[in-house]
Amino acid sequence: MPSIQILDENTVNKIAAGEVIERPASVVKELLENAIDARASAVTVEIREGGIGFIRVTDNGCGIAKEELSVAFLRHSTSKIRSVEDLFMISSLGFRGEALASIASVAQVEVITRTRDSLTASRYQIEGGVEKSLEEIGAPEGTTFIVRNLFFNTPVRRKFLKTAMTEAAHVADLVEKIALSHPEISFRFILNHQNKLFTSGNHSLRDIIYTIYGREITSNLIPLNRVYDAVTISGFIGKPVITRSNRTFENYFINGRYIKSPLIGKALEEAYRPFMMQHKYPFTMLQLTIEPELLDVNVHPTKMELRFQDNETMFRLVRDAVAESLKERELIPQVQLDEKEQKKEEQEIRRLTQKTNVPRPEPFEKNRLGRMFSGGGKNETGQCVKTQDIADRIREAAVPYDLVSHVKTSLVSERENGVIDSKRDQEGRSGSESRDTRQTQSGSMIQKKDAGLSERMTSHQMDLFEEKLLEPKSRSRHRLIGQLFDTYWMVEFEDQLYIIDQHAAHEKVLYEQTMAEYQKREHTSQMLEPPIILSLDARQESLFRDHLNYFTELGFQIESFGGREWAVRGVPDNLFALAQKTLLTEMLDELSEDTFSGSSSMIREKVASLSCKAAVKGRHTMSFAEADHLIDLLLDLENPYACPHGRPTIISMSRYELEKKFKRVI
Repeated sequence: MPSIQILDENTVNKIAAGEVIERPASVVKELLENAIDARASAVTVEIREGGIGFIRVTDNGCGIAKEELSVAFLRHSTSKIRSVEDLFMISSLGFRGEALASIASVAQVEVITRTRDSLTASRYQIEGGVEKSLEEIGAPEGTTFIVRNLFFNTPVRRKFLKTAMTEAAHVADLVEKIALSHPEISFRFILNHQNKLFTSGNHSLRDIIYTIYGREITSNLIPLNRVYDAVTISGFIGKPVITRSNRTFENYFINGRYIKSPLIGKALEEAYRPFMMQHKYPFTMLQLTIEPELLDVNVHPTKMELRFQDNETMFRLVRDAVAESLKERELIPQVQLDEKEQKKEEQEIRRLTQKTNVPRPEPFEKNRLGRMFSGGGKNETGQCVKTQDIADRIREAAVPYDLVSHVKTSLVSERENGVIDSKRDQEGRSGSESRDTRQTQSGSMIQKKDAGLSERMTSHQMDLFEEKLLEPKSRSRHRLIGQLFDTYWMVEFEDQLYIIDQHAAHEKVLYEQTMAEYQKREHTSQMLEPPIILSLDARQESLFRDHLNYFTELGFQIESFGGREWAVRGVPDNLFALAQKTLLTEMLDELSEDTFSGSSSMIREKVASLSCKAAVKGRHTMSFAEADHLIDLLLDLENPYACPHGRPTIISMSRYELEKKFKRVI
């Protein structure tokens, strides 16, 4: 038998590095967290060769004292905690003291740092865990980490890295996530000498969302702010029209830490379930602030996981906060111009931009807002157009910056000031008459553009101030036009045309009525003969015992049948037709230690299925009275905007969109 011996320090460090440093993005994550903990207000990340060959992270934080530099690279050396009690009150992003030691053991590291009260900076070099030099140099306050040749002394690990492009994508994604979690800090990301991301650090999360995700998502955001005893949930959630086929857009941060939590993910999806189709996932950008003693962040070396002291409470708070915010809005999808017409409109805007010489701010080329508007420009008459003024106006309106609003503001400003395109005056025409004619035509064209542009700019504000279709006070002003294709009912209200799917609407009415009856009534049981016998494995039996009271309250009558077998002798009478062995095993499979909605979700799916079968179908002629009554029933629903399967019950089209189709608006 081989003898037992203690591993040497070099081997121990490389094993530890294998747990913490998986790829270049891991290095960037640890260094960014250190910069944030150092109270930096500006951080720059630069990589080359995907971060494999070169990583530089520069911050303007508090710096590291010269006498502490070598100690900082020892394992389990940290300034974040002092004793084991501090592990239960962690407010910093880093605390293990493993990051720098792990990075230094598998790379060539150079540190340049200066504290505020020091006249000179220190330059420290360490390669493969071995110190090389320590000297004084001149440098600004803060810290710069340069990491070269990652895994240079562990070639086997290096072989498992992906291409430089793939590794760079991981780093870019990480920098974006951390920038989103700290909008008060200015982040810059440079890839192969090219600026890829810049945030201003102006505390505006909406601006960063626009920078990273673009105008479409930013224009469909719902602000969320809920304050509970020990938990605050704030940020933005996307309207149900923003969906993805995976969970990539489910972003949430806990005390400034980007994490992945099955519990939080399940709570978000549970809240969106009534509004979205199956296998579709929402966009969320939420910041959860939780008392540190209610968390255990000392779960995994990468700090991407944590535990909650009370899983059930956290699940309920997140689910309810998101669900309530969704229910506060009228979530009727609006039919937009088709893609070709949108492209034509964008081309027209570009043409207007060129003809009026409206200055383009730097973010336009990348459709991003991140840079500060500090400059300005001049039109052809020599009058100044200040981009800072435009930016201020946009922020006051709380809408994301885009070229449309920029062109609109500039054109209207020129029209009010009597500014005319001087080039047109040189096209062979002269005199005040022709100039007045051109000015009138220009003003008319701008007025037509203004109608649509203003509607787009204020669409999110109208969500707050417009009267809703499905409000009792709006009901008397509905104009029921008629039925289309024996399936859809058209309703005119204000400047909108609403189209109601009679099957989806009736299905949702039946579903919510059934669920309301199910929750209010005293459940009675229907006896089974013979009983259903369940044979459970150890995990299923443990979960079954933990949730047995829940099943009993629903109306199930279950008793032990010996060993790991259980006899189901009675089921809720309204589930009698569905009472099969597969139903119960599916309900058990839905249960888990981290989620608390599995069985109720299963019941909802069964009720939804029954509602679908009972609802009036398409191609069915309904009378005006029946359609009018159906709309009355929709008014009383908790969520009238989507059927139980997530399909919309109502869509709308604005008067402007119709006039655009008929060329009344050009």
